[in-house]
Amino acid sequence: MKITDIKTFVVDCFRTNWVFVKVYTDEGLTGVGEGTLEYKEKALVGAIEHIKDYLLGKDPRQIEKHYHDIYRDAYWRGGAVLTSALSAVEMALWDILGKSLGVPVYQLLGGKVNDACRIYVNGWFAGAKEPEEFAEKAALAVARGVTAMKWDPFGKNYLQISNADLDKALRCVAAVREAVGEGVDLLIEAHGRFDVPTGIKIANELAPFKPMLLEEPTPPNNLEALEAVRAKSPVAIAAGERLYTRYDYNELFRRRAADYIQPDVSHAGGIMELKKLAAIAEANYIPFAPHNPSGPIANAATLQLAACCPNFCILEIMYSDVDYRGSITNEALLYENGYIKIGDKPGLGIELNEEACLRHPYVEHTLRHYTGALTDIRPPKTAFYF
Repeated sequence: MKITDIKTFVVDCFRTNWVFVKVYTDEGLTGVGEGTLEYKEKALVGAIEHIKDYLLGKDPRQIEKHYHDIYRDAYWRGGAVLTSALSAVEMALWDILGKSLGVPVYQLLGGKVNDACRIYVNGWFAGAKEPEEFAEKAALAVARGVTAMKWDPFGKNYLQISNADLDKALRCVAAVREAVGEGVDLLIEAHGRFDVPTGIKIANELAPFKPMLLEEPTPPNNLEALEAVRAKSPVAIAAGERLYTRYDYNELFRRRAADYIQPDVSHAGGIMELKKLAAIAEANYIPFAPHNPSGPIANAATLQLAACCPNFCILEIMYSDVDYRGSITNEALLYENGYIKIGDKPGLGIELNEEACLRHPYVEHTLRHYTGALTDIRPPKTAFYF
């Protein structure tokens, strides 16, 4: 079997653009992957073209060799762009391998330890500005069966936060906790916003609300800072969505800078790299909670990992999406009691509709995190897809 072509499909999805990869072979089998890199999609497409030059004419089933050689020969190893491109192609190769053998990818990685995957929702708060609005939207989500939810209540603050803004953020958390009760897990996102003393202060102020975790309290490019916050935090710390491959994660594990790891299958190196990270975390009794706010193919790939990683804990998923998400792939998620059932179709268990992708081409979107528009995360027309 030889690779004959690799195509990218960039699809507008309001918050960003999904970047899908499709790998074609001379035996008619195809595989799909996703490397959605928010706000840097053009750079990602260029990086995938470089990988295509290497892969054409090669056997797609030699995944470990291709991963090693592509990573090595990039020279500028790691980083968001190169590793996201490699991640997308790598998961497409696993899809082909699974299909060629007639088994799900998780079967190739050791088989199931989980039949279903607990999720927490992101984006449930779309449009909310005041604490009371967050509370109303949280109650609606719980009525739909949500058992865990994440959001960033810190507005557009960066490095420090005023007492007035912190008070509003805490009133928001308090309002949501009151609306959903003690039985729902709250995950507080900080998007790598704060310096060390501010991160510590926020962690201490959050403790009375019993959050499951505080995510990325400090910027991702200094793990000493994250370690310093964790050392004085009364709540669990999660991090890792902006770390790439086992080499970045090696420092996080060495410092034990986080209580939960959150690698992203679209950025950290793909399926096998996340499997390796999960195994290292398992040896250190650290839960595996993948970052996953992206599209349907990244979600399908991460579900394969949820199936076969013993220390899998919980998976992020978007609460709703653009109303045409259902036309882009044949995604069919079964949700019940806070869990999504893991399917058993060969490969990743999902197919891409090329024509539907072309109907929703690239649209430029910019970062909202420091503009005050953070909750403008969903389009006017949305749809539930699980």
